[in-house]
Amino acid sequence: MLQMTLLKSTLLAVFLGSMAATPGFAAQLPVVASFSILGDIVAKVGGDRVAVTTIVGPNADTHVYEPKPSDAVAVSKAKVFFVNGLGFEGWLDRFVESTGFAGPVVVASVGVKSHTMVDDGKTVTDPHAWQSLKNGLLYVKNVAAGLCAADGEGCSTYEANAATYSAQITALDEQVIADIAAVPEAKRKVITTHDAFGYFGEEYGVQFLAPEGISTDSEASAADVGKLIEQIRADGVTALFIENMSDGRLIEQIAKETGVTVGGELYADALSEPDQGAATYLEMFAHNIALLVPAMAGK
Repeated sequence: MLQMTLLKSTLLAVFLGSMAATPGFAAQLPVVASFSILGDIVAKVGGDRVAVTTIVGPNADTHVYEPKPSDAVAVSKAKVFFVNGLGFEGWLDRFVESTGFAGPVVVASVGVKSHTMVDDGKTVTDPHAWQSLKNGLLYVKNVAAGLCAADGEGCSTYEANAATYSAQITALDEQVIADIAAVPEAKRKVITTHDAFGYFGEEYGVQFLAPEGISTDSEASAADVGKLIEQIRADGVTALFIENMSDGRLIEQIAKETGVTVGGELYADALSEPDQGAATYLEMFAHNIALLVPAMAGK
């Protein structure tokens, strides 16, 4: 049995070695993405030429994530490390320094017209730029450029994949605009767990309110929750949602106090598992819109 196992291992090594030496065969480029949404974008642009490892996976919270030794190993073997930037990965600088990673760190949000918000009395940059599909196009452009710099031979493939993907994003963007236009402006108000939808709101004309700040690490005060409940009652807000990577108890409390039914689960900072309907960037947007539009309209 041992001899058979050794023989199989030897044959596999010979096969892989011969494939690597075959013209036209190229090993996949190992890259790492900081969180699931970005990981999906990198995978779509990279296609078969790229092997993507994602640090913060589906339904997980990047704001409060603590990197594991396995994450450091993955980054140490990567040719490129893709990150969101804008302060989203609060652990990023310490993590990169601890791994000794000397390769390129590609910031996917470069070129985004960022905006600030007041959070716990401080003015901070909102990092959730992917919540605008037009910003998603910038992410795709930056990812393609990062892959081309690391793998020049595959650049034409990356650019072709980026063009196809960008067309899909643009088509969905147009659909989102049309769907939201059907909701009267006065009713375009939504309550979510934390301030993750600022770019969405600015892009598509929806007002998002949240008891927590930009980071899920912040805590809502009783006074802030009270004001929010008063506003929900005064404005007749009918759209109230929890988020997939956040504790939903506060939203459930608000629902109980106001009598507004929780409209389901939005995906803000992380994708879903494959069987939950929001496992890709485009699926996430389509899922959220399918919940938001009828809830805002009061249906």
